[in-house]
Amino acid sequence: MRLSHLLLLTSALASPAFAETQGIEKDQLTLGFIKLTDMAPLAIAKEKGFFEDEGLDVTLEAQSNWKVLLDRVLDGELDGAHMLAGQPIAATIGYGTKGHLVTAFSMDLNGNAITVSNAVWEAMKPGLPMQADKPAHPISAAALKPVIESYKDEGKPFNLGMVFPVSTHNYELRYWLAAGGINPGLYQPGDATGQLGGDVLISVTPPPQMPATMEAGTIVGYSVGEPWNQAAVAKGIGVPVITDADIWKNNPEKVFGVTADFAEANPNTMLALTKALIRAGMWLDADNNANRTEAVEILSRSEYVGADAAVIANSMTGTFEYEKGDKRPAEDFNVFFRHNATYPYYSDAVWTLTQMRRWGQIETAHPDSWYDETAKSVYKPALYEAAAKALIADGLAKPEDFDFDADGYKDPTTDFIDHIAFDGTKPNAYIDSLPIGLKGDQTVVDGAVVN
Repeated sequence: MRLSHLLLLTSALASPAFAETQGIEKDQLTLGFIKLTDMAPLAIAKEKGFFEDEGLDVTLEAQSNWKVLLDRVLDGELDGAHMLAGQPIAATIGYGTKGHLVTAFSMDLNGNAITVSNAVWEAMKPGLPMQADKPAHPISAAALKPVIESYKDEGKPFNLGMVFPVSTHNYELRYWLAAGGINPGLYQPGDATGQLGGDVLISVTPPPQMPATMEAGTIVGYSVGEPWNQAAVAKGIGVPVITDADIWKNNPEKVFGVTADFAEANPNTMLALTKALIRAGMWLDADNNANRTEAVEILSRSEYVGADAAVIANSMTGTFEYEKGDKRPAEDFNVFFRHNATYPYYSDAVWTLTQMRRWGQIETAHPDSWYDETAKSVYKPALYEAAAKALIADGLAKPEDFDFDADGYKDPTTDFIDHIAFDGTKPNAYIDSLPIGLKGDQTVVDGAVVN
């Protein structure tokens, strides 16, 4: 037998038995994404051949902003997309652009940070506790209060950026501020700025434009995903002060979203997509992040994130840099599979809904049952579990890799910066336990909170 034939036979015997998903309704797909590190499962599923293994021919297209991405999915120009976790939820309940979206796959946990300008950082530092010669982390927003007051005394607005009104970045920024005693402002009917009564002014800036917008002085800080916090460090224009893992440990970040109509019309295509994306998440977290260096090279390509590989690596390979030279271990800054990262838990959707209600995007109170029903209309764990079981049958995963015992709700947790307990089955009690924000039957009418 020729050596080349022997090598091929050996390789075939070593590989798991695998058959592409049968009965795919639509095999040529165009999927959208925003240039962020956490679009990685899409890039990896394409570059490592996981989509192709399932019989899918996938084109990935970068989108200019989250609104354009959402509109193109709803219009059918994109078959699906890397989405903010809040986008399918908000669209389904009719906040902003309306349309029924669903997700069967959570793309990642953590991955965001809050960055402030050099000037704001220098003003914050005197009030920070130190550990050795470096600031102790996590940093409370309370350290920002005197800086905001000084801006107010000078008649200057304290402008902060986030990527989209229903983004986790918005809710994490607001959560951090409120936990430090700073009012981030309320939304009210007919006004989507969310600045009513706020101590700061929070507005939308597309992720890749964050560093330049701050450098120009339009904003003095921002909440965004990577690599745009590390870009500020690399450019020497700002300092990340806290990661979202320190605001809420292992919080959900992005999801893969499609319209409910697409999912219903293409069940086998959805199965194939979910299988490929699960494999990508597994690859990204395999062997204690051993594949992350290769992932960084892929993501740095212009067709994907298009940022300098060293900047992406600063947060993608197990560390995170705050002040220049202050690089700290952060193994879980980006999580793509471990900790059941890819499972679409109802409780994740409920948390997003509680923040929408807290800040006035949901105008009126709803019973706990409404939160449960809304979460179940968007998050589809049964489809995820079908994909996971198919991967096990293919020899590409093991049963212990997945949370098959889940009822869709994670256990209650206090893993927040303020240690307030969140139980996804009791959303109204949770909302009422939070400092600052709407509670009970409160609404905003003509610029005032009404009980």
